[in-house]
Amino acid sequence: MILQSKNLIIYLYLLIPLFLITGPAIPDIVIILGVLFGIFYIFYQKEYENFIKLNLFRISIIFWLSLILISFFAYNKNNSFQDSLIFIRFLLIPFFCYLVFFENKKVFERSLLIIFLLVVFVSIDTLYQFINYTSKEGFGKDLLGFKSNWYGRLTGPFGDELIPGSYVSKFGLFGFVFLISIKKFNNNIFIQSLYLSSIILVCYVSGERMAFATYSLSLIALFIFLNGFRKSIILSILIGTLFIFLAIYLHPFYNDYKIIESTEYHQGQKIEKFYQCENDTETLCSKIINIQPSFFEVIKNFSTSAYGEIYKLSYRMFLDNPITGIGINNFKYLCESNDFYKILMVNYECASHPHNIYIQWLTEGGIIVFISFILYLYFLIKFIINNTGDKKYKIISLVILLNMFWPIMSTGSLIKNWFGVTSFFIIGLCMCLSKFKNNY
Repeated sequence: MILQSKNLIIYLYLLIPLFLITGPAIPDIVIILGVLFGIFYIFYQKEYENFIKLNLFRISIIFWLSLILISFFAYNKNNSFQDSLIFIRFLLIPFFCYLVFFENKKVFERSLLIIFLLVVFVSIDTLYQFINYTSKEGFGKDLLGFKSNWYGRLTGPFGDELIPGSYVSKFGLFGFVFLISIKKFNNNIFIQSLYLSSIILVCYVSGERMAFATYSLSLIALFIFLNGFRKSIILSILIGTLFIFLAIYLHPFYNDYKIIESTEYHQGQKIEKFYQCENDTETLCSKIINIQPSFFEVIKNFSTSAYGEIYKLSYRMFLDNPITGIGINNFKYLCESNDFYKILMVNYECASHPHNIYIQWLTEGGIIVFISFILYLYFLIKFIINNTGDKKYKIISLVILLNMFWPIMSTGSLIKNWFGVTSFFIIGLCMCLSKFKNNY
C-alpha cells in the first residue's frame, strides 16, 4: 500500500510541469499531497535522519521559523502568520524530490523527458499564436483556442496568463540536459542549437522582457563555463538572434504601426495600428491602442515608472521597519490602509507585492528574513557544488538557479502558488541534477 501510494505521488510530481500550464490550483494541490505523504513516508520508513543531516534542510527550517518570528510584529498578523505557516510546503518540495520521489535515476530521467516535450510543445504553441496575427485584433488563438486579452502579448497554452516566455526560460535548460544526457543527441549540435534558439525566440516574441534577459544571461554563462558544448551554445545564440531579426523585419506586428506617444507609465506607449478596412480593402483603417512601455523609456524615467514607484515604496517601508519588516503578504494591505504609504504610489494602484524577491524579503521580512534567505541560497549553492554528479550538470544547475535568483530583475512572489511551486520544484530538480551522471 505504501509503495503504491508512493508511485502515485511520483507520477503526480512527474506531471507538475504539465499541471503548471493549467494554472496555480492543481500544482499546489499536488505538492501539498506530496508533502503530506512525504512526511508520513519518511517517518514510516525511518528516513528522517537523511533530512536532518543536510545543512540545507536545517537552514530551510531556520528560514521558515524566521518568517513565523517576524509575523508577531506584522501590521496584519493574520496575513503574515497564514502565509508564513503554509510556506513550509514550498520549502519541503526540493527535499522530497531529492530524497523520496526522484531519488531513482530512471524516474528523474523521465522527468527530464517530460519537461523537454512540454517545452517543445509550449514553444510550438506560442509561435503558432505569434503567426496567427491580424493588425486589427492582434495575436489570435493558440492551438488550444486560447487568446490573449492584452494586445501584443502572447498566452501560449496558459489561458489568460501571459507567461509562456517565463515557462520556457525556467524549464528550458532541463530539456537541454535531456538532449546532452542521451548518447544519440549528445553530439548533435544542430538539434541542441535549434532547441535552445527556439526558446530565445519564444522569450522575445512573448514580450516578457525578464524571461528574455535571464535566459540570454543563462546562455552566456553556459558558454563561459560549460566546456564541451560551446559550439551548440554560440550557434544557438546566433540562430536565435537571426530568428529575432527575421521576426522584426517580416512580422507585421513590428511594422504596422506608428508611435503616437511613448511614456514610462504602465501601458504607456500609445500607437496607431493600420489595417485594411473590412468593407474597402483598398483603404487603410486604423485604431489607437496602448501597449507596454518601451524598455528604454522605462530605464530613462525609472523613478516614475510602475517598478520605480513600487521599489521606492518598498524601500520606504523597509526603512520604517528594518529588523522585522512589515509582515509577510502585508505589502498591498499596508499600502492601501496607510495614507502615508498610499500617496507614494502617485501614478498607480497599490501592487500585490514588491515585484522582486530580495526587495520583498527585505520589505516584508526585514533584515532577519533577508539574511535567512541569503543563507538558504548560500547553502543551496554549496550543496550543488559539493554533490557527486558530473561537473557539467552541476554547472547547468547553478546557471538555472542564476536564471531564477538573479537579483536585478522583476519577479513574482515566492509566497504565491504558481511562482512558489515553480521555483521550489525547480530547486528540487537542480538538487537531483547535481548528482546526475551519464549513462555512457
